[in-house]
Amino acid sequence: MKMEQSQRKKIYLISLTLVTTMGLKSCKTIDKSLTLDIRKVELEILQQIPENQKGREKSALYLPPRRISEKEFNSPALNKLVNSMYEMMIKKSGVGIAANQLGKRLQVFIIEAKSDNPRYKILGPVQKQLFINPMITKASSSKKNFWHGCLSADGAKRGNVATYEWIEYQCQNEKGEIITGRLDGFAAVIFQHEFRHLMNGTYLDVAKHFLSKTELDHEIEMKKTPFFETASDTLPLLINDYTVGETLENYHSKK
Repeated sequence: MKMEQSQRKKIYLISLTLVTTMGLKSCKTIDKSLTLDIRKVELEILQQIPENQKGREKSALYLPPRRISEKEFNSPALNKLVNSMYEMMIKKSGVGIAANQLGKRLQVFIIEAKSDNPRYKILGPVQKQLFINPMITKASSSKKNFWHGCLSADGAKRGNVATYEWIEYQCQNEKGEIITGRLDGFAAVIFQHEFRHLMNGTYLDVAKHFLSKTELDHEIEMKKTPFFETASDTLPLLINDYTVGETLENYHSKK
C-alpha cells in the first residue's frame, strides 16, 4: 500500500515538473516585440544595422510588423503605446516615429512637425496624425526630391531619395474607425518615411547619395543642391518596391 502511494506521488511530481517546464517554455516563446506591452523605463530608439551585418535579422526594424487586431482598439494598452511613441518623438525632436523604431513590430506610426522644430522648421508645420494598419491607396505620378535623416540613423549622413508628391491613404484610428485622406508636400514625405519603416529598414537601404547635415545645409544655402524640388527619374524612390493599393501583409508575403 505504501509502495503504491509512493509510486503515485512520484508520478504526480514528475507530471507537475513536466507541466511546469512546458509552461515556462511556452512563456519564453512569447515574442514581446509583437505585443502592445511597453515599458517606458526601457524605451530606446533602435538604430539601423547595415545589410549583412550581425544582428540585423533579429532587429524589429527589419522584421514584418503585425496588424493591430479589432479587440486591441480603444484599449489602455494601445493608448499607452501611442502616448509613449509620441513622447519619445517629441523628446528626440522627430517629426515622425514608427512602433518598430521602439522595438514593437506593430503597424502604427505618428507624424507631426511643429513650426519650431529645429530639424525641419523651414518646411512648415504638419498636424499630428496617428496611422494604424495603414496602406497607400493612390499616389501621384510626380515625385519630390528630399534629403532624409532619421532617429534610427543617429550620426549617419542625410540620404537623397524621392517620395511621391502626394498620396492618398487608408488606415484606422485608436478607436478602430476607418480613416481615409490625402497628404501633400512635407506631410506626404513624413508619411512615406514612416511607412518605409513598416516595410522594414530606413532611407539608408535605398539612398545612393549622402551628405552630412553641415555639408547639406551649406549646399542648400549656396543653391548647389536641389531640396524639396521635382525629383529626377534616376533618383531612387524611398518606397521603391511597394505596390500602391496593397496591404503591408501582402507586401511582406512577397519577401
